[in-house]
Amino acid sequence: MDFRAILAGLVFALMWSSAFTSARYIVMDASPLLALSLRYLVSGLLGVGIALALGQSWRLTPAQWRATVIFGVLQNAVYLGLNFVAMQTIDASLAAIIASTMPLLVGLAAWLFLGEKLRPIGIAGLLAGVVGVGLIMGARLNAGVDMFGLILCGIGVLALTAATLLVRGATSGGNFLMIVGLQMLVGCVTLSFATLLFETPRINPTWTLAIAFAYTCLVPGLSATVVWFWLVNRIGATRAATFHFLNPFFGVAIAAVLLSEKVGPRDALGVAVIAAGILAVQISRQKRSGQTAP
Repeated sequence: MDFRAILAGLVFALMWSSAFTSARYIVMDASPLLALSLRYLVSGLLGVGIALALGQSWRLTPAQWRATVIFGVLQNAVYLGLNFVAMQTIDASLAAIIASTMPLLVGLAAWLFLGEKLRPIGIAGLLAGVVGVGLIMGARLNAGVDMFGLILCGIGVLALTAATLLVRGATSGGNFLMIVGLQMLVGCVTLSFATLLFETPRINPTWTLAIAFAYTCLVPGLSATVVWFWLVNRIGATRAATFHFLNPFFGVAIAAVLLSEKVGPRDALGVAVIAAGILAVQISRQKRSGQTAP
């Protein structure tokens, strides 16, 4: 792995992890489902526009359309929609930690249900992830965390795990940026219906909301996705996925700095154990599959 790939991986992990803090700022001044649907409208139109300017086509293969719809609904609408709702009552750092367990859940599901062999280091990584989550949840439950928000984040990461497993390799064949843009527009449409059904829209126009919204659209929403695809094309999806082990660290650190969220000793230990578990699982799968997609 060369220096440019390492730098890109660090930048991706930092941008992805920052999304939880910016989302926390957004839901302080806007209803979550409305704000997220507007975010996907802006990011989706930008993605499609840039893709068209680069000569990409929206004439996708059936597998690509299937991946676009599945990811648009499960990842963009269900996963992030539930996280935005949850972050009205729980810390951004906790939401980031729960979301960061996705590589562990993918590894576990592939092992249990898809017949994928996992080396001893991978099994140890899964156990470490369970221990890390237990440490953090124990500390947060003692501090009186909102259980409804916690459950929403849990359902959200399960939806993201399902989306990842259902569309493995289905986006191959080019038009990556077009697919990303269309996925966001699918999320926008889905969340628009959810807004009408479940939410009373509200917006309190502030500079904080404007900055957080613009940042979320452009950085974690669009730029992080472009960097991720560049990284996958350069070093392969399995190696690229090892950078996910940085997400718990970055997610907690950014929330602590910008939102002044408290991080106790058990939180810090749990984050370190989860990160080690994610790294172990990804190393195990990398040894098994080389540079194939996870």
